[in-house]
Amino acid sequence: METAAQGVTLGFIISGLVVGGLIGFVLQRGRFCMNTAFRDTIFIKDFTMFRAYLLALIIMIIGSNILNDMDIIHLKAQSFYPLANIIGGFIFGLGIVLAGGCGSGIVYRVGEGQMASWVAVLGFFLGIGATNSGVLKPVYDALRTVQVGPSGMTLMTVAGDTPTMKWIIIAVLCALLSIYVLMGKPFKVGKQKGFFWSVAAVLMGVLGVITFWASEHWGSPGFARGLNFTTPTGELFFTILTGDARSRFFPMYDLGMFKVTWAEFYIIGVPLGSYISARILKEFKWKIPPATEMLTVLGGSILMGFGAVCAGGCNVGQALTGFSTLSIGSIVATIFIILGNWTMVYFKFIKPMNED
Repeated sequence: METAAQGVTLGFIISGLVVGGLIGFVLQRGRFCMNTAFRDTIFIKDFTMFRAYLLALIIMIIGSNILNDMDIIHLKAQSFYPLANIIGGFIFGLGIVLAGGCGSGIVYRVGEGQMASWVAVLGFFLGIGATNSGVLKPVYDALRTVQVGPSGMTLMTVAGDTPTMKWIIIAVLCALLSIYVLMGKPFKVGKQKGFFWSVAAVLMGVLGVITFWASEHWGSPGFARGLNFTTPTGELFFTILTGDARSRFFPMYDLGMFKVTWAEFYIIGVPLGSYISARILKEFKWKIPPATEMLTVLGGSILMGFGAVCAGGCNVGQALTGFSTLSIGSIVATIFIILGNWTMVYFKFIKPMNED
């Protein structure tokens, strides 16, 4: 990707930090982690956070597509690479259980002082870097040799690519998801230390839509990049290490001697917002787990990085942002992220418990 001609503006930096800060604040205050959402459904039969994920998804699907139809943002769906989406998604799902958090979870927990999350973010980058431009790149390239359908294939491509058909699909999909969400009594807000699950979900959904707009307005004109944690994490580390974000898909801008992207600033903002929330709730504390746990976290996060790059995004990048475009590749990747999560939960938690 060629560097954009202009340098960064104050609005470029502040908007990224503010959006990221708000996201981090909500993630921490609502304990919003999609690893937990997927894991708890089979481990403790608790569907609360899964419903929170679905509620955020409903808001992002409707909100982003309304803005797209109003020509305020421009959504671009990912293409369907079945091998990459399936294998990458499944491996990512395995990794988040070992790492103790999803892409967003490990980043926001950095702001809580959890050293395991610092290690997880490092491992996440190592997996991303090795897959994008290192020893694992041949595997990535091989998985991406198989593409099904045209570029950017969506549910509308199959059912009929018209505005009417798109909104019929959105209406049916969101209605079905809403029925399930309503079973969790989202309006019965209880008193608790942080945000009630439905409040956190609504805020995440709204912030997801805002990020679609902000990422296009300040970072990538003509393309609403939206929420993601995989590519921005790689861009941030590459900027720190080499001075160049090495973005393959999004515009880079000059910041002194550095080449940066807008998403790097929102990634920086997430742990800052989480830190503020944790301090207010008096939940910030430096926590250093045993060395064996750190090694497990490191291995799991490296798997996360590899899986996320192959799948085209992490749990947020695919299961929220990508899903909002109704991309078939994103939907398939989401399904296999969940299946990978369930598989590792079974072998790591459920099977050992049953054997005792």
